Amino acid sequence: MSPGGERRPRGMVDPKTERLPHGTEPRRRAARRQASQPRRNGGAKGVIAGRTAVALLSAIVLVGTGTAWRTYHHVINSVTTSDAISDGPKSQGQEQNILIMGLDSRLDEHGNALPPSMYNALHAGDEENGGMNSNVLMLLHIPGDGSKATAISIPRDDYVQLDPSACGGDYCKGKIKQAYGDAWAAAKEKYTSTIKDPIALDAKARDAGRKAEAKTVSKFLGGVPVDHFVEITLASFFEIAQAVQPITVCLNERTRDSFSGANFVKGYQQINGSQAMAFVRQRRDPDESLNFTDLDRTRRQQAFIVSLAHQLQSAGTMSSPSKLMNLLSVAQANMAVDSGLDLVKFAQQASDLMGGGMTLFTLPVKDFGTDPGGEDVNLVDVDQIHSIVHGLLNPPPKPGAAPSTTATPTPTTIPSANGVTINVVNSSGKNGLGGDVEKGLSNKGFTQGEASTGSIRSSSSLLYGSGADTAANALASQLNMTATASSSLDSNTVEVIVGTDAAGSGPIADMASSTGGDDATTTTAPPPPPVSATSVGSNAPAPTDLSSMNGNGIPCVK
Repeated sequence: MSPGGERRPRGMVDPKTERLPHGTEPRRRAARRQASQPRRNGGAKGVIAGRTAVALLSAIVLVGTGTAWRTYHHVINSVTTSDAISDGPKSQGQEQNILIMGLDSRLDEHGNALPPSMYNALHAGDEENGGMNSNVLMLLHIPGDGSKATAISIPRDDYVQLDPSACGGDYCKGKIKQAYGDAWAAAKEKYTSTIKDPIALDAKARDAGRKAEAKTVSKFLGGVPVDHFVEITLASFFEIAQAVQPITVCLNERTRDSFSGANFVKGYQQINGSQAMAFVRQRRDPDESLNFTDLDRTRRQQAFIVSLAHQLQSAGTMSSPSKLMNLLSVAQANMAVDSGLDLVKFAQQASDLMGGGMTLFTLPVKDFGTDPGGEDVNLVDVDQIHSIVHGLLNPPPKPGAAPSTTATPTPTTIPSANGVTINVVNSSGKNGLGGDVEKGLSNKGFTQGEASTGSIRSSSSLLYGSGADTAANALASQLNMTATASSSLDSNTVEVIVGTDAAGSGPIADMASSTGGDDATTTTAPPPPPVSATSVGSNAPAPTDLSSMNGNGIPCVK
């Protein structure tokens, strides 16, 4: 079992042989297998059961009650809340970024086992299976100007730099989903001797996982602040699907899969709760030309979000007290949110999200490979991801539109920087970047110190000596970093180490570019134009495509 707690449930595919229980599926070609299943933990991938769908829909269901909010206030008050990310960087103005995390857990949010009947229906093992990895990751961006919201799905096996709390206090790389589970496991081990109450210990560990995952995602997306989070467990999906069935979905081709139980015709069709499980789990077909991957399953889950939202509206669920109570009870047992999330305000936006005011994107991968431990991972171009996300969250103004005045400009100077020396270590491998950053920081009020070149490292850091804590923390807030005290630095000194993660895009690269240095400009190629996630054709869209899906109608997918 991995630190995240994944285990292959009984009766699932052997991840080494790709054999089904009855030998009904041929062996996958290696390149496609890498896209959809690791050599270890492969069975766990087959039982994620669509937490992308339940994560976003549960969030919308929870807050989308409109005038019924006060009627169900006692249920809402029982939803688990957390302060795990309260001290992180936040968006400016009225914008909100909400990180939705779907955990690979067979327990509810309070650590309780599910009813045996649900385990039988889920075909996902029992309470001893699964773990605490965040197998679904979606950033929901709600603009402050009321324009269309954007949901960005992050493939769970993207190989990225994890937060140090998930790596024993050092920097390491791993699948992005591991940040939660590894930090959770580390915190459990750290506090097990001092926190004797198992519920309190689990809550402490979960907060460590939430913070680590939020920091990892923020860094991976280019320093995007995470304002709030919504955390979902496995059970919600099945219960919500049962509560609102039948649900209309659409497929571009007839498809079946004995592993997930999928057996669907081409075109529009209505499915029940059990079939919904198969719809969002499917990632293979006997016809190998269809080339199913985990990214296709992500797009299936996005399509299900849209279809389920359509059903919630058309079936009058939001105006039915009994149906609402059932859905809110699901959220009560299987959801956690940060204590700073204004659910009432979010409720005012929910109807727009459910009415098509949202576009869903799936980030591309560059290639498939293996990590040092031999597990299959998605290889990504970090600079390209930063560029893509920046473009999605900061679209150019429409022709004739008035300039936005909602954002608060970043202060040019930092008053507390007066008398504090700034040193920059260029560990990015980009010539001239250290001097440009040094110049940019001196423009903020720091005393220009020394710019030096260090060995190449992937991560940036900000350190400070005694007496420089106020200036360091103010600078860290502007650069979307964390300031760390260091006894090795002189007093009233701040040191910024610039790694490869900050060289191409983000606040440090922008600041360096503003100084006019020739070497400070990014050489990252423009992001690929989005392709429709509902495209027909056996191999479209490709894993390397940035795909998009409109949040209205009933989308037809692979």
